[in-house]
Parts: sequence; C-alpha cells; structure tokens
Amino acid sequence: MTDNGDIINLTEAGALPPVDPGTPDDWGDGQLVDRVGRAIKNLRVSVTDRCNFRCHYCMPEEGLVWLKRDELLSYEEIERLVTIFASMGVEEVRLTGGEPLVRRDLPQLIEKLSRIESLTSLSLTTNGFTLEKMCGELVAAGLQRINVSMDTPVREKFAHITRRDALPEVLAGLEECEKYPELAPIKVNAVAMRDFSEEDVLAFAELARRKPYIVRWIEFMPLDAEGKWDQQDVLTGAELRAIIESRYPLVPVQDNRIATAQRFAFADGTGEVGFINPVSEPFCDTCDRIRMTADGQFRTCLFSRWETDLRAPLRNGASDLEIEHVIRGAVWRKEMKHYVNDPGFQPASRSMSQIGG
Repeated sequence: MTDNGDIINLTEAGALPPVDPGTPDDWGDGQLVDRVGRAIKNLRVSVTDRCNFRCHYCMPEEGLVWLKRDELLSYEEIERLVTIFASMGVEEVRLTGGEPLVRRDLPQLIEKLSRIESLTSLSLTTNGFTLEKMCGELVAAGLQRINVSMDTPVREKFAHITRRDALPEVLAGLEECEKYPELAPIKVNAVAMRDFSEEDVLAFAELARRKPYIVRWIEFMPLDAEGKWDQQDVLTGAELRAIIESRYPLVPVQDNRIATAQRFAFADGTGEVGFINPVSEPFCDTCDRIRMTADGQFRTCLFSRWETDLRAPLRNGASDLEIEHVIRGAVWRKEMKHYVNDPGFQPASRSMSQIGG
C-alpha cells in the first residue's frame, strides 16, 4: 500500500520509468489511457511460458526454468482480470504463450472470455503444432481469429529454426482452419531474419495468393533468451516488400484501426500480405497494447524493464476497484517508445517466451 491507500505494487525488473506516477485523479475512471492520451484497447494474455518448439530467436534449446503450476494464473483469475480490463475499455484480447495450446483445457478459458460482452475480438497466436486436432474445439468455444507462427515454408529450414521437424503438422493445422469460416482472418506470421528469410519471401507471397491466409513478416527483435540479437540481422519490411514487388505489384490497404501491420493487397486483387516493422519503422506513438504474463505480471510495453504484479493483489483479496487502481497507475507510466534504436538500449527484462507473443 502507498501512503494514500492505493495499491500500487510495481515490481522492478530494471529501472522504473522516470516519470511522475500521477494520482488516481490523473489516471481517470473511464477509458484506460496513458499520460500522453493513448487509449489502451488491446490486451495480450500469456497463458503459459512453456512451448513444444525451441525457436532460436525465442528460447534456448534447454536450460530454461519453467513456472510452477501455482505460479500460473488460473483460468478463473484470468477471466476476472480480463473482465476488469474490459470494464476500462479494452476491446481486443489475444491469447499467447509460450505455446498456448500446451495449456490443458484451453477451450475452457476461451469459452469464459467469449462471454465478456464488451470484447470485440478474441484471438490466439499459436505455432500450429496441435492445431489440426484442436481447431474445431477452439472455434466452438468462441475463438474468432488466429495467427499461426511459421517462419519458413521449407521443411529443412523449419526444423533448423524451431529445432523440431514439424512443418507438416503446422500446414495441416492451417488447412484445418480453412474449414471454419467463422475463424477469420487466418494470419501466418514469419519472423524476418537476414540471410535466412530472403529466399522464402516469394514462396510466402505465393502462399498468400493461393490460400485464404494473410502472410505477415515481423522484423527480428531483441527478445531472444540467449541475448544474441544484432541489428545487422534485421531484414526490414521495406526490403521484404521490394522482393515481393520484383514479381508481384502491391497496393496499400487502408485500415482505420490502430494496427501494427502495414497491409498490402496484390495489385490483381488476389491475396494480402503485411509488414510489422517495430525496428525500422516504430509505431510506438499509436500503441494501444498492453500485456499480461502467465504469472500475472502486467507489462505496458513488450520491451519493458519493469512489471506490475497483479497476481499478488488478486490473491490477497483486493477488490476489483483496487485492482483497477493498480492497472491505471501502471498504464499512466507506459513507455513513450521502446528505445531499440537508441544508444544504451537495454533488452526487455524477459525473453519473448516468458512475456508472450
């Protein structure tokens, strides 16, 4: 507790943002906003730090210490927190991991969240390994949108980057998604890495032209568990677009929503691709996203050096209003930008697998 009775439990994972923490009067009581007026409407919720892949840019092959079961938020706890976020104007929720489909009975959580009336979008990011057998159950529970991570369409390269020979299972999962028209759009996300991704770009473009998938490339970010990220390894969205346009002309797709991806349709009208460029073209000034880790730590930026503990007040009997105060106080401190391109940049306090994609 602070002196004025507000529960503001900021757990340092690095230095706290050097800003005035404000007061409850500053934080407001309507739409959740930060100190520069960005309305927060998009929440990423990690349900587990575990994964059945070991992608090079995400986690080491072995040696990670996994969260214990009692450290994970229960589905009932997640439902309560998401309901509180929704009451403050959060409209979109995306479930992530690790790999979310390794969490037992995940459709039960989706069903709970689908009943929150003010949510306009409930989606999932998955590596797709078990998607073929689980897709129908996920849709029946209320899943509306899906992103499948697939960094290459080449089996040998896929096995190298994920340390698992599992491309056939992922492709089968994508094809299973096509059977459910209510699950749309189907997005394929590929991390773009120099000297790895270039030769796959046109193959991915062709996939987007013959299948009902939106293929999107995400620039390689400094979120690897081994800390080996180098800016020289970033293959930019502009470079990717140039490769595609060497064969297929593209035209911009107008999007009135706040979106991370620059969207383009093929000029002949067949298919769509997107580019997410957080390194070469940061979009921090319009960021409406926040994140919650599987152990209930609240993060206002993917690259945060600090976290706010929501699990402790939740389990210590805090009321919804008290938890709301915790959230509003943290959002007020939301980072202005991620500083990746600035001198002295320090990586996030956790790797991507621990934060949630």
